[in-house]
Amino acid sequence: MSAHVTIALDGMGGDRAPDIVVGGAAEALARYPHAHFLLFGDQARLEPLLGRFARLKERCEIRHTDEMVAGEEKPSVALRKGRRSSMRLAIDAVAASEAAGVVSAGNTGALMAMAKIVLRMLPGIDRPAIASFFPTAIGECVVLDLGANIECGSDNLVQFAVMGAHFAHTVLGRERPTVGLLNVGSEEVKGNDTVRAAAEILRGAEGLPFDFHGFVEGDDVGKGTVDVVVTDGFTGNVALKTAEGTAKLYSGFLAAAFRRSPISRLGYLLARPALRALKDRVDPRHYNGGVFLGLNGIAVKSHGGTDATGFANAIGLAIDMAADRLSEKIVEDFQKFRATQSTGKVAIV
Repeated sequence: MSAHVTIALDGMGGDRAPDIVVGGAAEALARYPHAHFLLFGDQARLEPLLGRFARLKERCEIRHTDEMVAGEEKPSVALRKGRRSSMRLAIDAVAASEAAGVVSAGNTGALMAMAKIVLRMLPGIDRPAIASFFPTAIGECVVLDLGANIECGSDNLVQFAVMGAHFAHTVLGRERPTVGLLNVGSEEVKGNDTVRAAAEILRGAEGLPFDFHGFVEGDDVGKGTVDVVVTDGFTGNVALKTAEGTAKLYSGFLAAAFRRSPISRLGYLLARPALRALKDRVDPRHYNGGVFLGLNGIAVKSHGGTDATGFANAIGLAIDMAADRLSEKIVEDFQKFRATQSTGKVAIV
Protein backbone atom coordinates (compact mmCIF):
# COMPACT_ATOMS: atom_id res chain seq x y z
CA MET A 1 0.00 0.00 0.00
CA SER A 2 1.44 3.33 -1.07
CA ALA A 3 -1.37 5.78 -0.30
CA HIS A 4 -1.28 8.00 2.75
CA VAL A 5 -3.60 6.80 5.53
CA THR A 6 -4.13 8.09 9.07
CA ILE A 7 -5.31 5.81 11.88
CA ALA A 8 -6.58 7.02 15.27
CA LEU A 9 -5.27 5.02 18.23
CA ASP A 10 -6.77 4.73 21.71
CA GLY A 11 -3.50 5.08 23.56
CA MET A 12 -4.89 4.17 26.98
CA GLY A 13 -7.11 1.19 26.12
CA GLY A 14 -6.07 -2.35 27.07
CA ASP A 15 -4.40 -4.26 29.88
CA ARG A 16 -0.87 -3.27 28.82
CA ALA A 17 -1.47 0.21 27.46
CA PRO A 18 0.10 2.53 26.56
CA ASP A 19 3.29 0.50 25.99
CA ILE A 20 1.82 -2.01 23.53
CA VAL A 21 -0.04 0.72 21.66
CA VAL A 22 3.10 2.70 20.91
CA GLY A 23 5.14 -0.44 20.26
CA GLY A 24 2.43 -1.78 17.99
CA ALA A 25 2.29 1.47 16.03
CA ALA A 26 6.06 1.26 15.50
CA GLU A 27 5.76 -2.31 14.18
CA ALA A 28 2.86 -1.35 11.94
CA LEU A 29 4.79 1.59 10.52
CA ALA A 30 7.58 -0.76 9.47
CA ARG A 31 5.04 -2.71 7.40
CA TYR A 32 3.07 0.32 6.20
CA PRO A 33 5.69 3.08 5.76
CA HIS A 34 3.16 5.65 4.52
CA ALA A 35 0.90 5.41 7.57
CA HIS A 36 0.30 8.25 10.02
CA PHE A 37 -1.20 8.05 13.51
CA LEU A 38 -3.23 10.21 15.86
CA LEU A 39 -2.45 8.97 19.35
CA PHE A 40 -4.97 9.86 22.07
CA GLY A 41 -4.04 9.65 25.74
CA ASP A 42 -1.95 10.99 28.59
CA GLN A 43 0.86 12.98 26.98
CA ALA A 44 3.13 12.58 30.01
CA ARG A 45 3.03 8.81 29.59
CA LEU A 46 3.00 8.68 25.80
CA GLU A 47 5.86 11.06 24.97
CA PRO A 48 8.64 9.03 26.67
CA LEU A 49 7.46 5.88 24.90
CA LEU A 50 7.27 7.65 21.56
CA GLY A 51 10.80 8.95 22.07
CA ARG A 52 12.11 5.39 21.67
CA PHE A 53 10.99 5.29 18.04
CA ALA A 54 12.41 8.20 16.04
CA ARG A 55 10.60 7.36 12.82
CA LEU A 56 7.28 6.83 14.55
CA LYS A 57 7.63 10.14 16.33
CA GLU A 58 7.73 11.87 12.95
CA ARG A 59 4.53 10.12 11.86
CA CYS A 60 2.55 10.36 15.08
CA GLU A 61 0.65 13.24 16.69
CA ILE A 62 -0.24 13.02 20.37
CA ARG A 63 -3.57 14.48 21.41
CA HIS A 64 -3.69 14.79 25.15
CA THR A 65 -6.46 13.66 27.43
CA ASP A 66 -6.18 12.38 30.97
CA GLU A 67 -9.48 10.50 30.77
CA MET A 68 -9.91 6.86 29.77
CA VAL A 69 -12.59 4.18 29.73
CA ALA A 70 -12.02 1.56 32.41
CA GLY A 71 -12.07 -2.09 31.39
CA GLU A 72 -15.02 -2.92 33.65
CA GLU A 73 -17.04 0.21 32.88
CA LYS A 74 -20.57 -0.32 31.60
CA PRO A 75 -21.17 0.92 28.03
CA SER A 76 -24.02 3.19 29.18
CA VAL A 77 -21.71 4.86 31.72
CA ALA A 78 -18.93 5.22 29.16
CA LEU A 79 -21.35 6.92 26.77
CA ARG A 80 -22.45 9.44 29.39
CA LYS A 81 -19.16 10.17 31.10
CA GLY A 82 -16.51 9.29 28.54
CA ARG A 83 -16.86 12.11 26.03
CA ARG A 84 -13.28 13.24 26.70
CA SER A 85 -11.82 9.76 27.03
CA SER A 86 -9.02 8.55 24.76
CA MET A 87 -11.41 6.03 23.20
CA ARG A 88 -14.15 8.53 22.41
CA LEU A 89 -11.77 11.16 21.02
CA ALA A 90 -10.18 8.56 18.72
CA ILE A 91 -13.63 7.62 17.40
CA ASP A 92 -14.52 11.31 17.00
CA ALA A 93 -11.43 11.72 14.79
CA VAL A 94 -12.85 9.13 12.38
CA ALA A 95 -16.26 10.84 12.36
CA ALA A 96 -14.54 14.15 11.59
CA SER A 97 -12.61 12.53 8.68
CA GLU A 98 -9.29 13.22 10.39
CA ALA A 99 -8.57 9.49 10.43
CA ALA A 100 -9.62 6.57 8.24
CA GLY A 101 -10.17 4.23 11.18
CA VAL A 102 -9.81 3.71 14.91
CA VAL A 103 -8.03 0.90 16.77
CA SER A 104 -8.52 0.22 20.48
CA ALA A 105 -7.65 -2.57 22.90
CA GLY A 106 -10.06 -1.14 25.44
CA ASN A 107 -13.52 -2.07 26.72
CA THR A 108 -15.35 -3.92 23.91
CA GLY A 109 -18.87 -2.92 24.94
CA ALA A 110 -17.92 0.72 25.32
CA LEU A 111 -16.13 0.77 21.96
CA MET A 112 -19.12 -0.77 20.20
CA ALA A 113 -21.60 1.60 21.85
CA MET A 114 -19.53 4.70 21.19
CA ALA A 115 -18.69 3.75 17.60
CA LYS A 116 -22.31 2.98 16.79
CA ILE A 117 -23.53 6.31 18.21
CA VAL A 118 -20.75 8.47 16.74
CA LEU A 119 -20.12 6.80 13.38
CA ARG A 120 -23.67 5.52 12.76
CA MET A 121 -24.58 2.69 10.42
CA LEU A 122 -23.90 2.40 6.71
CA PRO A 123 -26.95 2.86 4.45
CA GLY A 124 -28.78 -0.44 4.09
CA ILE A 125 -27.22 -2.02 7.22
CA ASP A 126 -29.40 -2.44 10.29
CA ARG A 127 -26.83 -3.68 12.81
CA PRO A 128 -23.06 -3.91 13.09
CA ALA A 129 -21.36 -7.30 13.33
CA ILE A 130 -18.06 -8.28 14.93
CA ALA A 131 -15.89 -10.21 12.47
CA SER A 132 -12.55 -11.91 13.00
CA PHE A 133 -10.45 -14.85 11.76
CA PHE A 134 -10.29 -18.50 12.72
CA PRO A 135 -7.33 -20.71 11.74
CA THR A 136 -8.33 -23.63 9.49
CA ALA A 137 -6.69 -26.69 8.01
CA ILE A 138 -6.07 -24.81 4.77
CA GLY A 139 -5.56 -21.22 5.94
CA GLU A 140 -8.00 -18.85 7.61
CA CYS A 141 -11.70 -18.09 7.46
CA VAL A 142 -13.81 -15.13 8.56
CA VAL A 143 -16.48 -15.68 11.21
CA LEU A 144 -19.22 -13.20 12.10
CA ASP A 145 -21.10 -12.18 14.22
CA LEU A 146 -18.95 -12.84 17.30
CA GLY A 147 -21.12 -11.14 19.88
CA ALA A 148 -22.58 -7.83 18.78
CA ASN A 149 -26.12 -9.16 18.22
CA ILE A 150 -27.54 -11.87 20.47
CA GLU A 151 -30.68 -12.20 18.36
CA CYS A 152 -30.80 -11.71 14.59
CA GLY A 153 -33.39 -11.79 11.84
CA SER A 154 -32.87 -13.34 8.43
CA ASP A 155 -32.15 -9.91 6.88
CA ASN A 156 -29.39 -9.36 9.44
CA LEU A 157 -27.73 -12.66 8.54
CA VAL A 158 -27.87 -11.78 4.84
CA GLN A 159 -26.30 -8.40 5.53
CA PHE A 160 -23.58 -10.12 7.58
CA ALA A 161 -22.89 -12.41 4.62
CA VAL A 162 -22.31 -9.49 2.27
CA MET A 163 -20.10 -7.64 4.76
CA GLY A 164 -18.14 -10.77 5.63
CA ALA A 165 -17.50 -11.53 1.96
CA HIS A 166 -16.05 -8.08 1.37
CA PHE A 167 -13.92 -8.44 4.49
CA ALA A 168 -12.56 -11.80 3.29
CA HIS A 169 -11.79 -10.29 -0.10
CA THR A 170 -9.94 -7.35 1.45
CA VAL A 171 -7.96 -9.05 4.19
CA LEU A 172 -7.62 -12.67 3.03
CA GLY A 173 -7.37 -11.88 -0.67
CA ARG A 174 -10.23 -14.19 -1.70
CA GLU A 175 -11.27 -13.07 -5.19
CA ARG A 176 -14.77 -14.49 -4.86
CA PRO A 177 -15.28 -15.83 -1.32
CA THR A 178 -17.51 -18.76 -0.46
CA VAL A 179 -20.05 -18.12 2.30
CA GLY A 180 -21.86 -20.56 4.56
CA LEU A 181 -24.56 -20.20 7.22
CA LEU A 182 -23.69 -21.96 10.49
CA ASN A 183 -26.38 -24.51 11.27
CA VAL A 184 -27.02 -27.79 13.10
CA GLY A 185 -26.82 -29.71 9.82
CA SER A 186 -26.09 -29.22 6.14
CA GLU A 187 -29.52 -30.33 4.91
CA GLU A 188 -31.89 -27.61 3.70
CA VAL A 189 -34.60 -28.66 6.18
CA LYS A 190 -32.32 -28.24 9.21
CA GLY A 191 -32.22 -25.18 11.47
CA ASN A 192 -34.69 -22.61 12.72
CA ASP A 193 -36.94 -20.39 10.61
CA THR A 194 -34.47 -17.48 10.66
CA VAL A 195 -31.54 -19.46 9.28
CA ARG A 196 -33.66 -21.19 6.63
CA ALA A 197 -35.18 -17.87 5.51
CA ALA A 198 -31.73 -16.31 5.20
CA ALA A 199 -30.55 -19.25 3.12
CA GLU A 200 -33.54 -18.91 0.80
CA ILE A 201 -32.76 -15.23 0.23
CA LEU A 202 -29.08 -15.92 -0.43
CA ARG A 203 -29.86 -18.71 -2.89
CA GLY A 204 -32.17 -16.46 -4.90
CA ALA A 205 -30.35 -13.13 -4.79
CA GLU A 206 -28.44 -11.96 -7.86
CA GLY A 207 -25.29 -9.87 -8.05
CA LEU A 208 -23.81 -11.06 -4.78
CA PRO A 209 -20.02 -10.60 -4.43
CA PHE A 210 -19.60 -14.21 -3.28
CA ASP A 211 -20.72 -17.80 -3.86
CA PHE A 212 -23.26 -19.10 -1.36
CA HIS A 213 -22.25 -22.59 -0.23
CA GLY A 214 -25.31 -23.31 1.90
CA PHE A 215 -25.35 -24.56 5.48
CA VAL A 216 -22.16 -25.50 7.33
CA GLU A 217 -21.68 -27.20 10.68
CA GLY A 218 -19.30 -26.44 13.52
CA ASP A 219 -16.58 -28.80 12.32
CA ASP A 220 -16.61 -27.11 8.90
CA VAL A 221 -15.01 -24.03 10.49
CA GLY A 222 -11.77 -25.87 11.23
CA LYS A 223 -11.86 -27.72 7.92
CA GLY A 224 -11.95 -24.45 5.99
CA THR A 225 -15.04 -25.56 4.05
CA VAL A 226 -15.94 -21.93 3.31
CA ASP A 227 -14.15 -18.60 3.46
CA VAL A 228 -16.88 -16.89 5.51
CA VAL A 229 -19.04 -18.41 8.26
CA VAL A 230 -22.16 -16.40 9.16
CA THR A 231 -24.15 -16.77 12.38
CA ASP A 232 -25.86 -14.75 15.09
CA GLY A 233 -23.81 -13.13 17.84
CA PHE A 234 -24.89 -15.58 20.54
CA THR A 235 -23.77 -18.66 18.63
CA GLY A 236 -20.68 -16.93 17.25
CA ASN A 237 -19.46 -15.83 20.65
CA VAL A 238 -19.99 -19.31 22.11
CA ALA A 239 -18.04 -20.79 19.18
CA LEU A 240 -15.21 -18.29 19.68
CA LYS A 241 -14.89 -18.90 23.43
CA THR A 242 -15.14 -22.66 22.95
CA ALA A 243 -12.35 -22.62 20.36
CA GLU A 244 -10.13 -20.45 22.58
CA GLY A 245 -10.78 -22.62 25.62
CA THR A 246 -10.13 -25.84 23.73
CA ALA A 247 -6.82 -24.51 22.40
CA LYS A 248 -5.70 -23.60 25.93
CA LEU A 249 -6.87 -26.97 27.25
CA TYR A 250 -4.86 -28.99 24.73
CA SER A 251 -1.83 -26.74 25.17
CA GLY A 252 -1.96 -27.55 28.88
CA PHE A 253 -2.35 -31.28 28.18
CA LEU A 254 0.64 -31.21 25.84
CA ALA A 255 2.84 -29.32 28.30
CA ALA A 256 1.93 -31.71 31.11
CA ALA A 257 2.67 -34.74 28.92
CA PHE A 258 6.16 -33.48 28.09
CA ARG A 259 6.92 -32.91 31.80
CA ARG A 260 5.83 -36.39 32.84
CA SER A 261 9.19 -38.18 32.74
CA PRO A 262 12.82 -37.77 31.68
CA ILE A 263 12.05 -39.62 28.44
CA SER A 264 9.13 -37.33 27.64
CA ARG A 265 11.36 -34.31 28.33
CA LEU A 266 13.85 -35.71 25.83
CA GLY A 267 10.99 -36.17 23.39
CA TYR A 268 10.16 -32.49 23.85
CA LEU A 269 13.70 -31.49 22.87
CA LEU A 270 13.44 -33.57 19.70
CA ALA A 271 9.98 -32.25 18.87
CA ARG A 272 10.72 -28.61 19.72
CA PRO A 273 11.09 -27.37 16.09
CA ALA A 274 7.72 -28.90 15.16
CA LEU A 275 6.08 -27.53 18.29
CA ARG A 276 7.47 -24.08 17.54
CA ALA A 277 5.98 -24.24 14.06
CA LEU A 278 2.63 -25.30 15.55
CA LYS A 279 2.73 -22.45 18.03
CA ASP A 280 3.40 -19.95 15.26
CA ARG A 281 0.55 -21.38 13.18
CA VAL A 282 -2.06 -20.89 15.91
CA ASP A 283 -0.54 -17.80 17.55
CA PRO A 284 -3.57 -15.68 18.54
CA ARG A 285 -1.63 -12.50 17.79
CA HIS A 286 -1.91 -13.33 14.08
CA TYR A 287 -5.70 -13.29 14.38
CA ASN A 288 -5.90 -10.29 16.70
CA GLY A 289 -8.44 -7.69 15.77
CA GLY A 290 -12.21 -7.92 15.81
CA VAL A 291 -13.68 -5.60 13.18
CA PHE A 292 -17.00 -3.83 13.66
CA LEU A 293 -18.48 -4.21 10.19
CA GLY A 294 -21.46 -2.12 9.08
CA LEU A 295 -20.43 1.17 10.67
CA ASN A 296 -19.91 4.33 8.64
CA GLY A 297 -16.22 4.22 9.47
CA ILE A 298 -13.58 1.63 10.36
CA ALA A 299 -13.36 0.44 13.96
CA VAL A 300 -11.06 -2.42 15.03
CA LYS A 301 -11.08 -3.96 18.51
CA SER A 302 -7.77 -5.46 19.56
CA HIS A 303 -7.69 -8.09 22.31
CA GLY A 304 -7.20 -6.35 25.64
CA GLY A 305 -4.30 -8.57 26.71
CA THR A 306 -2.35 -8.55 23.46
CA ASP A 307 1.25 -7.45 23.01
CA ALA A 308 2.77 -4.97 20.55
CA THR A 309 2.82 -7.50 17.69
CA GLY A 310 -0.84 -8.32 18.17
CA PHE A 311 -1.76 -4.63 18.28
CA ALA A 312 0.28 -4.01 15.12
CA ASN A 313 -1.78 -6.69 13.36
CA ALA A 314 -4.97 -4.94 14.45
CA ILE A 315 -3.64 -1.68 13.02
CA GLY A 316 -2.80 -3.51 9.80
CA LEU A 317 -6.43 -4.63 9.51
CA ALA A 318 -7.62 -1.03 9.74
CA ILE A 319 -5.12 0.15 7.14
CA ASP A 320 -5.99 -2.66 4.70
CA MET A 321 -9.71 -1.95 5.03
CA ALA A 322 -9.18 1.77 4.43
CA ALA A 323 -6.98 1.13 1.39
CA ASP A 324 -9.54 -1.23 -0.17
CA ARG A 325 -12.50 1.13 0.46
CA LEU A 326 -14.33 -1.67 2.25
CA SER A 327 -17.22 0.45 3.57
CA GLU A 328 -17.83 2.10 0.20
CA LYS A 329 -17.97 -1.26 -1.57
CA ILE A 330 -20.51 -2.60 0.92
CA VAL A 331 -22.74 0.43 0.28
CA GLU A 332 -22.38 0.03 -3.49
CA ASP A 333 -23.50 -3.59 -3.29
CA PHE A 334 -26.58 -2.79 -1.27
CA GLN A 335 -27.54 -0.04 -3.71
CA LYS A 336 -27.38 -2.59 -6.53
CA PHE A 337 -29.50 -5.04 -4.56
CA ARG A 338 -32.18 -2.43 -3.87
CA ALA A 339 -32.33 -1.66 -7.59
CA THR A 340 -33.17 -5.31 -8.34
CA GLN A 341 -36.42 -5.01 -6.39
CA SER A 342 -38.00 -2.97 -9.17
CA THR A 343 -37.29 -5.76 -11.67
CA GLY A 344 -38.94 -8.44 -9.59
CA LYS A 345 -35.68 -10.25 -8.82
CA VAL A 346 -34.86 -11.33 -5.29
CA ALA A 347 -33.15 -8.60 -3.32
CA ILE A 348 -31.74 -8.76 0.18
CA VAL A 349 -32.86 -5.41 1.59
